[in-house]
Amino acid sequence: MIAYVQGKLTIKTPQYVYVDIGGIAYHVDISVYTYEQLQHLDEVKLYTHLQVREDGHFLFGFFEERERDLFRALISVTGIGPGTAITILSSMNPEEIMVSIARENDERFKQVKGIGAKTAKRIILDLKDKIGKLGQTGSGTGIGVSSGISVREEVISALKGLGIQRQKAEPLIDKILREHPEVSELGDLLKLALRQLN
Repeated sequence: MIAYVQGKLTIKTPQYVYVDIGGIAYHVDISVYTYEQLQHLDEVKLYTHLQVREDGHFLFGFFEERERDLFRALISVTGIGPGTAITILSSMNPEEIMVSIARENDERFKQVKGIGAKTAKRIILDLKDKIGKLGQTGSGTGIGVSSGISVREEVISALKGLGIQRQKAEPLIDKILREHPEVSELGDLLKLALRQLN
């Protein structure tokens, strides 16, 4: 398994990049979200997932480990292949995906090209429990939090993605953490915050 590739970007498109490592260029498929992060970079480190099929080997790259973990979670859902997972990650940022799963908002997933009602509900059903494993970066069993970022900051970031101002999100999260000191996982904290905001 290739954990990541690091090298010079020789070709950049919203669908794929070429990463030159010692004179050998790797074709890496990416999401629009990752493309937006590396648009102005000449050197890059991409966390990768290698898909082996009969017709070839396909390397998918992600700017953040969290996005790679989301990709792996998505392709674990019946009916979702790598192409569809990349489409979801190109249509929604990681915070949107996590919030939509936590809120069981299948309508948001139905807005993604190629996702029907049944698949949208299956994403929610299969992944809602995995959202609670956000602290297990790199485990392959859950959706990882970017290293160095606290669960508190991740939840605030997710709420900002929903249009809630930081000035409102911070005291709300701090209040929940005081009242529920046992809550340490992002998914649980996010659910409590969303309930209080409704």
